[in-house]
Amino acid sequence: MALTIRQTEILEIARAEGRVLVEELAQRFDVTLQTIRRDLGDLADAGFLDRVHGGAVARTGVVNIGYERRRVMNEEAKAAIARACAAEIPDNCSLILNLGTTTEAVARELVNHRNITVVTNNMNVANILVANPGCEIMVAGGALRRSDGGLVGDLTTQFFGQFKVDFAVIGVSALDMDGDLLDFDLAEVRVSRAILAQARSAFLVMDASKLGRSAPARIASLSELDAVFTDEPLPPPLCEACEGWGTRVVVAG
Repeated sequence: MALTIRQTEILEIARAEGRVLVEELAQRFDVTLQTIRRDLGDLADAGFLDRVHGGAVARTGVVNIGYERRRVMNEEAKAAIARACAAEIPDNCSLILNLGTTTEAVARELVNHRNITVVTNNMNVANILVANPGCEIMVAGGALRRSDGGLVGDLTTQFFGQFKVDFAVIGVSALDMDGDLLDFDLAEVRVSRAILAQARSAFLVMDASKLGRSAPARIASLSELDAVFTDEPLPPPLCEACEGWGTRVVVAG
């Protein structure tokens, strides 16, 4: 299901406030009650919301942790992961950084890299790398997600299609035991897929907490990546799968 800009905003409101009401949303977006009911029905069918009388609630188990909380979680682990990843990114290269607090940690480790071009849909990444005079920053267009400074949507996806970069560094919301990268927002998933398609090498950066979580939308498989940077060894079955796929597992310490 491809979410519209309005549906994406409705989902963000539901995740932030726990509940949305049809009448309030109709007034907010200046559309009919029937239009909002249809939006809520689509979001419920996609597994993001549960319909209740007069509105909908965010479905338990498919709501991402808020950005401010995620930003301070596992900070030391994220910093170690970022250092390990940045050590494999040379000067004089181009790369894409997507949304996520771990990719923002990577951006901080790139502040002293020279002659790099960074393409991003993460406003926080762009603001971090302003401090690097040797970094050219390209920021995607799209719908701004106020909750975390991310840009998503069809415009963002199309923007990344104009590039071919040396590296993609992406974060995820969850990783299952099949090696599938998972996320909550279908609009963000489409952007992440476009990013992977435009990179010569693809890196995943994630702390070990992502292995204990679940999310409803699939981005890709670890088999499609060159390396995963994490802070604890992956479970043995997943490590064996990565060996078979040729995906390096780098444990930062």
